[in-house]
Amino acid sequence: MARLPYAARVARHRISIAREQYKFSCAHMTVFPDGSKERLHGHNYMIALALDVDRVDLAAMIPFTTIKAALAELCAAWKEHVLIAARNPHLVILRDDKELELTLCGERYVLPRSDALLLPIDNISVEALAAHIAELLRDRIARLSSHIRMLEVTVEEVPGQGASC
Repeated sequence: MARLPYAARVARHRISIAREQYKFSCAHMTVFPDGSKERLHGHNYMIALALDVDRVDLAAMIPFTTIKAALAELCAAWKEHVLIAARNPHLVILRDDKELELTLCGERYVLPRSDALLLPIDNISVEALAAHIAELLRDRIARLSSHIRMLEVTVEEVPGQGASC
């Protein structure tokens, strides 16, 4: 039997957190490159997180409670909102006070300000949401251990349909 090169024999471990409670219901409209968009609609998004670590011994244990708290906070903050991509080139904000008045792809919307969240991304798609959530969690997760080699965030809009970053 041939021996594997040393790099292939180094143990890698994956920790995953993908539980039913890490979900948020919200509305959105995905915009396409040609300037068209989906109609306003909603999803019950689910967030899963995976960490690749190089050690799993007692001294390298990672506290799941911190990770789960971060996921729960994010889900609570985004729950029951209309998500708007603040950096979308097809978005024009006309008024932002008690109401958020905007045009997106030429269509006008007026929403109670407390119902809308402006996210610093260019589209509300599972790909962009996964990347944004990974960025939000990256530093907080990195502080937990020096043994984390990779963070992967998956966002599903329906079971089996989503994106990872």
